[in-house]
Amino acid sequence: MATIAMEQLGRLFISLQQVRGIPRMLDEAAPSLPCTLRESEVPRVFRERHINAGYRPIHQNWRYYFLSLFQRHNETINVWSHLLAALVVLMKLSQLSESVDFLWDPHAWPLFILLLSSFTYMTCSALAHLLSAKSELCHYSFFFLDYTGVAVYQYGSALVHFYYAIEEGWHTQVKGFFLPTAAFLSWLSCAGCCTGKYKSHMLPKWVRKLGQVVPSGLAYVWDISPVILRIYSCFPCVGDQAVSYHIYQVSFFLASALFFTYPLPEMWFPGRCNFLGQGHQVFHVFLALCTLAQIEASHLDYLARRPLYSQLHGDSSGFLIWALLAATALSSALTAVYARRKVCSIINSKDK
Repeated sequence: MATIAMEQLGRLFISLQQVRGIPRMLDEAAPSLPCTLRESEVPRVFRERHINAGYRPIHQNWRYYFLSLFQRHNETINVWSHLLAALVVLMKLSQLSESVDFLWDPHAWPLFILLLSSFTYMTCSALAHLLSAKSELCHYSFFFLDYTGVAVYQYGSALVHFYYAIEEGWHTQVKGFFLPTAAFLSWLSCAGCCTGKYKSHMLPKWVRKLGQVVPSGLAYVWDISPVILRIYSCFPCVGDQAVSYHIYQVSFFLASALFFTYPLPEMWFPGRCNFLGQGHQVFHVFLALCTLAQIEASHLDYLARRPLYSQLHGDSSGFLIWALLAATALSSALTAVYARRKVCSIINSKDK
């Protein structure tokens, strides 16, 4: 017995020695990262209003920017907020796939597209905030990718609202053109954001913001119209849990739009929100909450409203919804490529 006890103590001692060596192993695997910089030490394109420090140095190797995921800088929270939300969406997809037949049930395809587009925009956003600091061209390129992901998500949102949440009266009025219009407005939103971004050096800040907000606002008003009319028609909607989640998603989106449009609260506390407390961080959190509430509402509608949406849409709309998704993604991607080429021309002309 004593021998066994000594052997166990010996193993424990060895284990503790290995644990103590973990920090040294991590230092060897990931050497210390360069210090962050102040606003005056990075090119103008990387600067954000009222954020005075926490900028990462440019022209480092790719390994540095990936490892900066674990570094404290002014984009850390922006990366992690959407990265964690993307993982939650994946977990939700895994959970729903146990009870929802995403492969063979055409009525489940809009829900799957929402989950896919939500994961897409969150992943693109996380990549943009993580890797855009490498160079000026990377800065523009990754945010163009971000805008493409948002356009795909906007179409996914419009699709589930039209398919599951719509009331029969509104469906009768818009059934022939709702989804094509939603796809066009999603592309227009991407085009407006890309144009405002690559012309940012030519335009005042408010003009660039207007170019991003107005097309996105038009897309949102159109996409959310089935939900708003649904809430209005049944208010106070006692006993309809899906409507409660729809109200949450609208509230979260409006809150996110406020913090996207205005740099709050950093404009009140310049230099105090370099790491935590930026309006864009709050925007990310509210938008993630909006998406998660939207997924829950759409799942509840998928379960509870099948007799209605089966009657309204039938089984023949599968090709259309996938074709419009592909068209939205392709047109937005081509727009992003075109905008990237314009940026390349601008950068090359400055270098000459």
